[in-house]
Amino acid sequence: MLPWLGRTYGNPSSGHQLGRSARKAIEEAKDAIAGVLDCSAGSIVFTSGATESINTAICSAFFSGRDHGCNHILTTSVEHSATISTCRFLENMHGAEVTYLPASRTGELDLAEVQRHIRASTCVVSVIWGNNETGVVLPARDIAAICREVGVLLHLDAVQIVGKSPISFDDLGADFLSFSGHKFGAPKGIGGLLIRNSGDFVPLLHGGKQQNGLRAGTENVASIVGLAKALAIRSTDKAQAEILRIKKLRDEFESRLAVRIPDVDVNGQGAIRLPNTSNVYIPGLDSDALVTYLDQRGICVSSGSACLEEAITPSHVVLSMTGSHERASESVRISFGLDNTSEEIEKLINEIVLFRELF
Repeated sequence: MLPWLGRTYGNPSSGHQLGRSARKAIEEAKDAIAGVLDCSAGSIVFTSGATESINTAICSAFFSGRDHGCNHILTTSVEHSATISTCRFLENMHGAEVTYLPASRTGELDLAEVQRHIRASTCVVSVIWGNNETGVVLPARDIAAICREVGVLLHLDAVQIVGKSPISFDDLGADFLSFSGHKFGAPKGIGGLLIRNSGDFVPLLHGGKQQNGLRAGTENVASIVGLAKALAIRSTDKAQAEILRIKKLRDEFESRLAVRIPDVDVNGQGAIRLPNTSNVYIPGLDSDALVTYLDQRGICVSSGSACLEEAITPSHVVLSMTGSHERASESVRISFGLDNTSEEIEKLINEIVLFRELF
């Protein structure tokens, strides 16, 4: 990224040499990302991150669909706040009708309910592929097949999937796919949206004609270059092997914690889950208090989505899954990374046990 933060600072929309160099870097980044995600370079739109990508996809589908009498959005009750807030905005300000499908106790989605709730006026189905709080992975291909059969657009929030699992956008069958760079080692503030067909696309940002008119604004060249490089690094065989190691660490943590605290339970256990995420219910322990205590011991965990950490409310995801305010208030999310070790797992478990004994 360094050259694009320094001497090669040109605007990629400019025709001079510095601008042409920047444009070339963006096109090369697109080609690299397209190779990893198995999509055409032309389907990639760079954004400021997943929140913008999600807003863009849902709003585009709604506004283009509304012109044809389609104002219904089908989503789930366990979505990221970016999706839920966008749907509520469209409900309150633009008359959208939104159906929030419930998740099962294990965080899974009943595909029969998806089929049952799609209607003639549905403009888009939007689902979180890998849940950011529980790690539960939904069957994206099956959902895409349902949507294709009835001709309804599908948006996938793939923020937790890209960089962790191989993806073929061309084969997946979705119409939009959102991702965020900081989830796989790129800088914060850069992400992307894959668009299958831009024919009826309605941009969220208006201004210049950057990115073929799909997203106005001067491109963040350095971060785009960083995004492509980070994704390439995370897609190597070595990186994929590391993901398997992380899954073993996660499983080790859950099994060892259950030995020390027998009444602990894992939210989403029994479902297919992301390899790096554990969401554990520890009866009697207030999650916010535990997060604060662990932070003082140099251990970073959370009580829900980082985007909602300042809100003193229980996890809406766990609450939706279980219907229990108590369980939602006594669950913590632990994310395991490339540098974590078995020794750190032992320290984490010991601190949780100590906190429970003290309080």
